[in-house]
Amino acid sequence: MTVNRYSSQFIDKNDLKKVKEVLNSDYLTQGPYNEKFEKQLSKATNSKYSLTFNSATSALHTACISLGLKPEDRVWVTVNSFVASSNCALYCGAKIDFVDIDLKTFNISVDSLKIKLKIAEKKKKLPKILIIVHIGGNPCDLYEIKLLSKKYNFKIIEDASHALGATYKKSKIGNCKYSDISVFSFHPVKMITTGEGGSLHTNDLKSYNIAKIFKSHGIDKNVKSNITKRIEKWYFEQKILGFNYRMSEINAALGVSQLEKLNKFKKKRNDIANYYIKNLKNNPFINTQFVNKNSTSSYHLFIILINKNSNKKNYEIMNFLDKKKIGTQLHYLPIHLHPFYKKIGYKKNDYPNAELYSKKALSLPLHYKMNNEDVRYVIKNINKYFGI
Repeated sequence: MTVNRYSSQFIDKNDLKKVKEVLNSDYLTQGPYNEKFEKQLSKATNSKYSLTFNSATSALHTACISLGLKPEDRVWVTVNSFVASSNCALYCGAKIDFVDIDLKTFNISVDSLKIKLKIAEKKKKLPKILIIVHIGGNPCDLYEIKLLSKKYNFKIIEDASHALGATYKKSKIGNCKYSDISVFSFHPVKMITTGEGGSLHTNDLKSYNIAKIFKSHGIDKNVKSNITKRIEKWYFEQKILGFNYRMSEINAALGVSQLEKLNKFKKKRNDIANYYIKNLKNNPFINTQFVNKNSTSSYHLFIILINKNSNKKNYEIMNFLDKKKIGTQLHYLPIHLHPFYKKIGYKKNDYPNAELYSKKALSLPLHYKMNNEDVRYVIKNINKYFGI
């Protein structure tokens, strides 16, 4: 059985070979594999510019900086996400606020966003940046959100940590057609892994240049852009206050090899997801995530929602499945309910859809190592729990 965890990385001989090549090379950091990985990521997403990072959190922070986020600026975030999606704005001293989710797609509610923007416009408290999350790999309604960004003059960051390989209106997520910057995660449970790691994608040269030096201490080694015009080989300048957010060559080499398997990973995840959908559709107590017909999900997660036909909570079925050696998880506790955010002033009942979701949703096992027997075992026990 491979269902004791909701997700797991898949490492093959080629992955090990690439990592070994780096360990036997002259460069463990700032070498050719990062450049190669960035080029492959641009090709995989159809974005003009790509940068590797030591985490998606680092990339999100850098995205905010690249878009000129300043202290006291406002950032709105999908409330159902990992805390990094909002923490990145707080790192910049910005004011944070949230938008509730849609209980069909589990993504940001465009209707809630429209209402919130109208109110904010009247109060002159519009956001500078909106950070949206493609939960589970299911693309948000990017076209509608882009129209709102033009009307209300805010920037868009796609936290696409779950969505490498997903598409929207036949465009690859990460191509920034409907956003300013997109960010991916390469944590072991994601679509591909570098161990820890992430990437930033944009089509804007200015944002790219800021991000490139910010992730490396704020240092610019391009001789042509030297402020003092010095040209000595050893000379470089720190232009801004940056951080060390670089990805090592070891991680990048693993990423290069993993990215070659992306299509295979996505197909297997979609096959498993479709099997779940087909065999759970007659269970009257649960709903599966709605994916719009103009999108394809990467299915980083397969999420079910206990519906109004049952008064059961997710932790109850989680406990039952745990006894059957089936690992599940909640994605996520709404950000505003974490103790840190409660201290800022958020409270229970602020975002009712996300709060209901957090009591009723759970992610089922879904990863490349699973086989048909594993999936059938999960389905059998879910139905058993509900007496089907």
